[in-house]
This record gives sequence, structure tokens and C-alpha cells, in this order.
Amino acid sequence: MFELKRSTDSTATLNLKRLLLLRSIAIVCELLVLAVAIRVLHMDLPVTAMLTVIILHTIINILAWARPGFRHPVSVPEFALQLALDTVVLAALLYFSGGYTNPFVSLFLLPLVIAASILPKVYTWIMAVLTVGCYSALIFFYRPLPMAQITSSGSEFGLHVLGMWFSFLLSAGLVVFFVVRMATSLRERDRALAQVRERALHDQHLVALGTLATGAAHELGTPLATMAVLAHELRIEHANDPEVVEKADIFRSQIERCKTIISDISASTGQARGEGGCGVAVDDYLHAVLDQWQALSPRTPVMLDMHGPNPAPYILADKTLTQAIINILNNAAEVALDQIEIEARWDVEQMQIAVRDDGPGFSDAVLGNAGTPFFTTKKDGHGLGLFLARAVLERFHGSLEVSNCSGRGAQVHMRLPLSALEVGA
Repeated sequence: MFELKRSTDSTATLNLKRLLLLRSIAIVCELLVLAVAIRVLHMDLPVTAMLTVIILHTIINILAWARPGFRHPVSVPEFALQLALDTVVLAALLYFSGGYTNPFVSLFLLPLVIAASILPKVYTWIMAVLTVGCYSALIFFYRPLPMAQITSSGSEFGLHVLGMWFSFLLSAGLVVFFVVRMATSLRERDRALAQVRERALHDQHLVALGTLATGAAHELGTPLATMAVLAHELRIEHANDPEVVEKADIFRSQIERCKTIISDISASTGQARGEGGCGVAVDDYLHAVLDQWQALSPRTPVMLDMHGPNPAPYILADKTLTQAIINILNNAAEVALDQIEIEARWDVEQMQIAVRDDGPGFSDAVLGNAGTPFFTTKKDGHGLGLFLARAVLERFHGSLEVSNCSGRGAQVHMRLPLSALEVGA
């Protein structure tokens, strides 16, 4: 059962607003019932005393609405106190109008139902004791309704039954209005909590992967340095053999590439995101990413289609985003038969990138589990490419969707709000 807590919980604040609205409706109904009893039924009621109680009830409601803009969190004692005040006011009104013989005595159930719906058990028991105590006191202490002075006994009973019907109708309406809405709020809160738990599990995977990556970067430094020395010595020893020299240069360039990647991993603490520390136009950034990827995969033909307003908006080039896009391009290149297509669109608000291949397309298993860590259909895959790409995009409030093209092949669609990559953001 959901409990109100001293927090910045918007549900608790919303429930208090609903309670105050319910009280406002109750005050209007109190005035209407009092007017009907006096003007229509000609009952000799203590009008001054009852109006005083209603005015006090109104003042309490106004003070509650004047709460500083509901900016402060709503606590359990505050909400319980509001319910207790309503119960005491109802008891006072019933005292002047027949006590337990008044058909509206069943309204004592309303604050108890509300308390049982959203308050902790101890406060629910307190409300139960208060309502039962007020009801019991009204059995012995009350002013009788003056119906006998104006009606016969039969008419008295009919009026009592009519009052009970109206009381039930009012109670049912208020329960539907208030309790059902609170139950809806609780269900929405449960869904939000489920999303938070899913996000926490998602973050645990990312933390574990980050720890492994940092450890791997540290461990790989020594063997890469050794290989770089051996490549240099190999080039010197076979300086007269152009073929060996060429292969040694390629070998050493790949080692330097690995060292650069490891340096980026070690330096990526989440504080410095920019590759150059300055802004770059969206179109220039996309061209740079594509050039970087094609340097690693020069044999894969690419068809590029870029559209957007000129001059293109400036963003802070993020290394993790670059790597995410490269991961998607690598996946497409692995299954493409002839070429891959890249369609990029941007405006002042967002950037969209669609990567399509002409391969066999995604299977149903991939479509259902795309982005799940360690899920892969590749023989030597690790199931992290799409997972990390989606994680990076979600970090910038973006999204990643996978689908099959209408003809042949698959598509990965990335959407990213440019506000998350603004220079200085």
C-alpha cells in the first residue's frame, strides 16, 4: 500500500488538493442542506451555532488552500490532521442536528475510507478510533431533530429514509470522485516506480561495463607498449625490405589507434565531453564521424543523404555519441551485401540518423530483445553494441529504434534532441 511520506512526492500534494476540493464541495452541501432544512422543511435548528461551525470549516479550508503554493512537501501528519478536522466538524454539525439519528451520520465513513486508502496503518487506526469515538458520543450527546413538531410519525420515517438515500448518494459520489482518482494516482506511481527500478538495473549494467572497460584499459597499456617497441625494432631490422616495412607501419598505426582508444576510455570520467572543447556544426560533425568510421572500414560503400537548415546548429561533439554511431555503422557493415545507407535530418530542435543495410534484416528475436545487454545472434558477438548505443542516446534524452525495411534489410533509427548537446550545456 502506498504511503504518504515527507518527500517531494507530487502524488501526496495532488491528494491534498483533492481533499481540499472535496472539503469545498462538502461546505457548499452543508449550506444547501441547512437552507433546505430551514426554508423547505421548516425545522427549528440552531442556525447560529451551525453557521458558526460551517464558517470555521470554511476558514480552515481557506488556510489550507493558502499553503505556500504547495511547494513544500506534504507530510503524513499534515494530511491526517486535515482528515481529523473534517471528522470533528462533521461531529459538531451532527450534534446540533440529531446526533446518531441524523441520516448523514454515515458520512463518518468517508474520512476513514480516505485514510485507509493512502495513510500508513497507524494513522488509519487513529482515524478509526476518532470516527468511532465521535459516532459513539453522538449516541448520548446531541440535540434531537425537531421533526415531530411539524410532521406525523409516518412522515418522519419517510423523511429519515429520504435523508439516508441522499447521504448514500453523496457518499458514493464522493468516493468515486476522490478515492478512485487516488487509486489511479497510485497505479501511475507504481508504473513510475517500475520504470525507476528498470532504469536502476540498466545503470547497474552500465556501471559494470564501465568498470570492466577501465580495468581493461589499464591492463592493455603494457602489452600495447611492448608491441609498439617490437614493431619499431622490426622496421629497423628489415629496413631494406619495403614489404616488411609497410606491414610494420600498418601494425604500428593500429597499435597507436588502440592506444588512443584506451586513452579516451581512461580520460572519460563524465566531466569533459567534448572532443575539441568547442562547438561544431551538425553537418560537419556527421561528416567527421563518417570519415572516422570509413578509415576503419574503407571497403564498405556508403550512400549518404543529409538534409537540414543552413547554417546547421552547433553542438558539442561527444566521444561517447561518436562511438555509439560508429557501433551502429559497424553492425550494418557486417551484414550489408552491397552498401549501407545513412540518412541524416536535423532542425533547430533535434537530429535524426537512420542507418539502413541491404542484408537479411532483423529476426523476431532481435526485434524483441534489441538493446538488451549480452543478447546477440552473432557467433563471436557480445551483445553490447546496441545496448551501449541506446544507453548513450538515452543519456542525452534521445531514443533508438530498430525495424526491418519494407523491401530488404534492416534499419536503426536514432533520434537526439540538440538541446542536450548544446555548447556549454
